[in-house]
Amino acid sequence: MSIERTYKEINARIKAGKAVVLTAEEVIDRVREKGLARTAREVDVVTTGTFSPMCSSGVFLNFGHTRPRIRISKAWLNGVPVYAGIAAVDAFLGATELPEGDPANSDYPGEFRYGGGHVIEDLVARRPVRLKAISYGTDCYPRREVETEITLDEINEAILFNPRNCYQNYNCAVNLSDRTIYTYMGVLKPRLGNAHYSTAGQLSPLLKDPYFKTVGIGTRIFLGGGIGYVVWHGTQHFPGALKDEDGRELCGSGGTLAVLGDLKQMEARWLVGTSFRGYGATLTVGVGVPIPILNEEILEYAAKPDEELYAPVVDYSDSYPNAKPGNLGIVSYAQLKSGQIQVLGKEVPTAPLSSYPRAREIATLLKSWIEKGDFLLGEPTQLLPGPEARLCGKILNVK
Repeated sequence: MSIERTYKEINARIKAGKAVVLTAEEVIDRVREKGLARTAREVDVVTTGTFSPMCSSGVFLNFGHTRPRIRISKAWLNGVPVYAGIAAVDAFLGATELPEGDPANSDYPGEFRYGGGHVIEDLVARRPVRLKAISYGTDCYPRREVETEITLDEINEAILFNPRNCYQNYNCAVNLSDRTIYTYMGVLKPRLGNAHYSTAGQLSPLLKDPYFKTVGIGTRIFLGGGIGYVVWHGTQHFPGALKDEDGRELCGSGGTLAVLGDLKQMEARWLVGTSFRGYGATLTVGVGVPIPILNEEILEYAAKPDEELYAPVVDYSDSYPNAKPGNLGIVSYAQLKSGQIQVLGKEVPTAPLSSYPRAREIATLLKSWIEKGDFLLGEPTQLLPGPEARLCGKILNVK
C-alpha cells in the first residue's frame, strides 16, 4: 500500500510531538533495513545539511537615521565598501567585496585576508564594526558625513539575502597544467597533484530532492543557525538530470536556491568569513533543508547513498576557465570520500572544501528543532523549476 501525505498532516504530527524525523544519513540505513515502502510509511521528514563556501551571499542593512539625517551615497564597514544606492540609510554588503586598497592579486597569489564575508561574520558575532559614510547633502538630509562603531543589535535591520546558495551538485576540480593554480576550488597542484570537491554528497539538500518535488518559494530552512526561507530559484539555476552509458542518473551542478533570513537570529558558527589564496574572499554558509516524505518517490531520492551520487571531474587549468564543455569522467561521492580517485589512469588524492561533520550537525540540529515542535514545514506556494526547465545555462557571447 503506497503512502500519500500532505504538509498539513505532517505539521499536525510535528505539533503533536509524533513526527518521525531522520537525517539523510539515518534514512539510508533505515531503507536498507526495512525497505522503501515500510520506511515511507514510518518516516515523516528527512533533514539535510551543507556547510560550504557560497560566494553569492550578502546582507541588506538598515543603519537607522542620524541626527541630523543623512542620505548615504557611499559607505564602508571596516573599510569594505557597501552599496548605498538603495535609500537613505539602506545598504547591501556582498560577501566577496574587498577593502579599498586591498592588493588583491597584484602580488600574485594574493592573500585576501578580509572581505565582505568577514564583515558579516563580525556582525553576527556581535563584534563592533566601524561604519564610515558620506553624502552630498540635501535639504531633507543635510548631514554629509558620519563615522562611528555599530553592532548588529544597535542597527535597525540586517537581512541575509543570498541570491545563489546551496548548489545541487558541484565539480570535482583538478589541474592538468604544469603549474600550481589558485581557484575558488582552492589551490590545485600541477599534473593531477590533487582533487577538490565541495558538496556534502548524501547529506546535500538538493541532491536529495533532485527534481524539486518539495523545494520551492516559501520552503522554511535552517539558514546560518536561524530560520530562513527559499524565496526564488537561485541565480544560475540550471538543474539537469542526465544518464551515463551505464544508465546511472547524474545530477548536474546547476540547481540553486535564493534564500533569505534575519541575520539577528543567526550565529557566527554557521556564517564564517573565508579567504581563498589567489582568488578572493567569500562566506561559508550553513544551510539545512527539510524534505517532507509525501510519497515513496520522494523517499527514494532522499535515501540515495554516496555510492549512487556522482560528480563530474573538471580541469580548472583550461576547460573551466575557458568554458569548454565536457569533463574527465564521473566519480561517486563514496570514491571522493575514500581519499583518492582515478583520473586519466592516475591515482589522485581528494579533499573537500565543504565540511561533512558540520553538514551532519546541521541536519541533526534541524531534526531536533522539528522533533521539539519548534520548526514547522513551510509548504511552498510554487515549486522551483526542475530539470525540464533549464533556466540559465548561458555563456555571454563576447569577443
